Amino acid sequence: MNQTSPSDPDFESRIRASFDQQGVMKTIGAHLAQVSPGEVRIELPWSKAVTQQHGFVHAGILSTIADNACGYAAYTLMPAGSEVLGVENKINFLAPAKGERFVSVGRVIKAGRTLAVCSGEVWAYDNGKETLVAVMQTTMMALVK
Repeated sequence: MNQTSPSDPDFESRIRASFDQQGVMKTIGAHLAQVSPGEVRIELPWSKAVTQQHGFVHAGILSTIADNACGYAAYTLMPAGSEVLGVENKINFLAPAKGERFVSVGRVIKAGRTLAVCSGEVWAYDNGKETLVAVMQTTMMALVK
């Protein structure tokens, strides 16, 4: 895989079609905000349904949108006919997740033929203030059919 140039010129429609099949993204109300080679942004509006007992967005939800942004960022550089699967991840929570909306940005750090290492960030937007609330590092695997 070339880290900056997708081998599949139709990568964006492939990513959007795959994302649309994810029930969890529909359930939590997340949507794709941007798809570009090696980078994907997922946006999540605040909803009481995704909060924990203190009113902050639950850590599991933040992990979910970060994992998906990283996975789809890696998938943009994978060949047509492949699938993406997470191999491992680690997340650090930096601040309570409060705000009107949350944006997860997944970026490919290094892409190989089979594995891609990615970084993810989750940003909270609250009354014009932007706060980094979580960072993730993941390894994604290309499953070629």
